[in-house]
Amino acid sequence: MNGRNIVKKFVPCIYLYHGHAVRRLTDCSVVETDPLRLVSLYNENNADGLIVFDMSEGDQEHEEALDMIREICAAAEMEVMGAGNIRRMEDVKKLLYAGCRRAILDYTREDNIALTEEVSLKFGKNKILASYESADVITANRELLEQYVSALLLMNPHQIRETENTTVLPFYVQINQIALNKLMEIFAHENVCGVTGNTINDNYREIDTLKSLCKENGILVETFEAAYQWADLKKNREGLMPVVVQDYRTREVLMMAYMNEESYSQTICTGRMTYFSRSRGQLWVKGETSGHFQYVKSLTADCDMDTILAKVSQVGAACHTGARSCFFNEITKKDYEETTNPFQVLEEVLEVIKDRKIHPKEGSYTNYLFDKGIDKILKKLGEEATEIVIAAKNPSANEVKYEMSDFLYHMMVLMVQKNVTWEEIAAELVNR
Repeated sequence: MNGRNIVKKFVPCIYLYHGHAVRRLTDCSVVETDPLRLVSLYNENNADGLIVFDMSEGDQEHEEALDMIREICAAAEMEVMGAGNIRRMEDVKKLLYAGCRRAILDYTREDNIALTEEVSLKFGKNKILASYESADVITANRELLEQYVSALLLMNPHQIRETENTTVLPFYVQINQIALNKLMEIFAHENVCGVTGNTINDNYREIDTLKSLCKENGILVETFEAAYQWADLKKNREGLMPVVVQDYRTREVLMMAYMNEESYSQTICTGRMTYFSRSRGQLWVKGETSGHFQYVKSLTADCDMDTILAKVSQVGAACHTGARSCFFNEITKKDYEETTNPFQVLEEVLEVIKDRKIHPKEGSYTNYLFDKGIDKILKKLGEEATEIVIAAKNPSANEVKYEMSDFLYHMMVLMVQKNVTWEEIAAELVNR
């Protein structure tokens, strides 16, 4: 087994208990009061994924944990997998709706084993993993797992060889303490697809170094690979490449900067936008001082190979003035009907509704709905749904358009009331 066919992942985890990150499932000593700070650190250090263990007890605490998981998923630049406190299909649904890409069933619990087929058929095999302590559990349920589960999470590193002798499924291994050079031996096992646990949590700053070590040993890891070298690009007279930066979701143009060869290489190596400052004559990582990092989604050269378009996930503001985009000084403008980006319009309206809830405005219909509460919002939503049905019976499509707009507005009021985002809805549609 040479471990060279499966991409190996470095996956930190958060043991979530009472809103804090604690040491491990069996040790509730707090290691970080703000789990989102850990997410930011894992983002910055190129973690390949994140597992969140919900250690809550009771329904109320579980709902609070789900709220935190939702925030974690929104902040994470990597795949988030949710585990813990799963008792029924609804719990899997809540984890996925909170933004987790996959849910992990606990195979030390009989009720989770019994859930496997149902949740796999409902959400898709690729959404479901199973965690276990002993390979005996895999042996007893091998047919079920290989039909309905995409991967495994081994909680006991002493069962690696036994697992490989039992199933062809790829599996992550939780390791809480091991010498870092021993990770190469773990990754050498063909079906091991990643390592998680405190070994990664405590050494997250070493992930890039460990990935380089893996590559030297012929082990596949997740890294950016450039299709074009610096020499392939046409630089300006200063030997620099202009870079236009765009938000990958809204397509809003955020800023423009320059790269030299070193910043180009560093951007590809780290996955964070790094530029060359002409005024200071040095490299600068966007967000290094402000925290407003730009995480690379794609880099594309234009037809002449002399300009790069960078699509990024922008944290906070792109401009040093605090503005979202650097492009806000209007020079001149001719009246025209602007083509709207549907997602951007919906997001902007949702932001206005959110602002109304936080900063009430006298005479606002939106605040009237919030003041009346959930029953009034639902009543209006039902009425607008009925209006759509009635309008659809008429020959004119315009009435349907008007009523759908009214329905969408009231739906967004409900979204704010229930703390649901467009990203979550879009992700759910994509998943389906």
